[in-house]
Order: sequence, then C-alpha cells, then structure tokens
Amino acid sequence: MPAQIKKYFLNRGFMTIEILVSISIITLSVLAAMSVAQKSISLSRQAVHYTQASFLLEEGAEAVRITRDNNWTNISALNVGTDYYPSFGGGTWTLSATPNTVGIFTRKINIVSVLRDNVTKDIAVAGTDDPGTKLVTITVSWAEGSTILTKTLQFYILDIFD
Repeated sequence: MPAQIKKYFLNRGFMTIEILVSISIITLSVLAAMSVAQKSISLSRQAVHYTQASFLLEEGAEAVRITRDNNWTNISALNVGTDYYPSFGGGTWTLSATPNTVGIFTRKINIVSVLRDNVTKDIAVAGTDDPGTKLVTITVSWAEGSTILTKTLQFYILDIFD
C-alpha cells in the first residue's frame, strides 16, 4: 500500500475520534445547561410561593387586628388551641372554624392565652392569665412537589379598647 493511502486512512481514523469527542462535549454541555435551567425555574417558582405566603401571613395578621378592632370578644371568645381560618364577607374580616384555601395555600390562625408574672407583670410561662392579651400564630402551608412547606408568624394582640 502506498504511503499516501496509509496516511489517508490514519487521518480518517483520527478525524472520526475527534468528531465523537466533539459530539460528546456538545451533548454534555447541552445537558448541563438544561439541568441548570430546570433548577433555576424550580427555585424561581419556590421564591414566588414564599413571597405569596409572606403576603398571606401579613393579610392574616391584619384580619386578626380588624377582628379585634370590631370587638375584643371576637378574639377572647375563641376556643384556645383551635385552628381558625380568616374569611372576608360583609365588608369585614371574621375568623371561622371552616377551613379555606387561597390558591395552593392553606392559612390557619391559632390563638392561645397569655400568662403574666404576678410580680413583674411580664409575659411568662407561669403566672396569672391575662384576659386582655392573646398570642396569635398564623401558619401558611402549601405543597411544593412532594414536600409541604410552611411559613409562620407569631405576635401578641391586646385589648386596646378596654
């Protein structure tokens, strides 16, 4: 076999290997870019849901304040440790025992009694029940894939009209 023909076949073999290596690199690059894009979309969706949950927490806090402003007994008469759900009707907010959702979110409100230290009058673990103060816990939960995520807001509410 002449030298030129041998050289042709040797170069052709190297060219095939170069093409296979190039295709492999391009394929891996495209797959990596698609994986990054998919993760980015997932994180963006999760960030939007966290933001929406934050707004729902604040709206729930305002619903509790409005309920208190309408009449303190709307708060003090609630069963301690029971979950309540804010609902808007008749031009005002109320707290109902009927569960409701806002899109993919479930928002619940739990109100518990507060104890005050007999000497310092500070909120304490043990002491005398303060009927004019309640601890409010608002929880917003939603499903993100197969995981249930929650955000919580706690605050004290007082009978300011007494």
